[in-house]
Amino acid sequence: MNHGDLLGAHIVIVDDHVVNTQLLDRSLRSQGYHRITVFNDSRQFIAQIAQIEADLVLLDLHMPHLDGLDVLQQLPLIVPDAPYLPILVLTADITTQAKRRALELGARDFLTKPFDAVEVLLRIKNLLEIGTLYRRLRQHNQWLEDKVQERTQALEDAQLEILQRLARAAEYRDDDTGQHTQRVGYW
Repeated sequence: MNHGDLLGAHIVIVDDHVVNTQLLDRSLRSQGYHRITVFNDSRQFIAQIAQIEADLVLLDLHMPHLDGLDVLQQLPLIVPDAPYLPILVLTADITTQAKRRALELGARDFLTKPFDAVEVLLRIKNLLEIGTLYRRLRQHNQWLEDKVQERTQALEDAQLEILQRLARAAEYRDDDTGQHTQRVGYW
């Protein structure tokens, strides 16, 4: 997959520290990403996520009002039919419990602060590639389902036509039998 194909991805950053969001925004823009939305208040992110078509979320865990774990818990309730939405947790919390809990709640990856900017960019690229492949797979599955429905309908139509032709053949043989076959067919 070409890295240039990923540059149009919509990346959302949710972190209460403006310095962190500015650093991430600047790093992403230096790599050519240009659709970046920043939320310094997780409540605003939760209020707007249903309208945002995000391809990736970079999420801090420790924030006032609504922490990252609360955000992870609420996302499936707010956007239950959302396609695969990769979430990369970026946090200073190095505890195993925080990592496990975030991954249990749906985070796809986890990095601790201070983070290496190159590693973050590589993980972002990997998650965007996975998301793109997931969407392509869903589209292909939908196409296959449509084809199965078309073929099923064609088979049903062919079966009906065969039955109608058999009824007509019986009708030509005998008027009484033919009318009986038609009457049975109407039921």
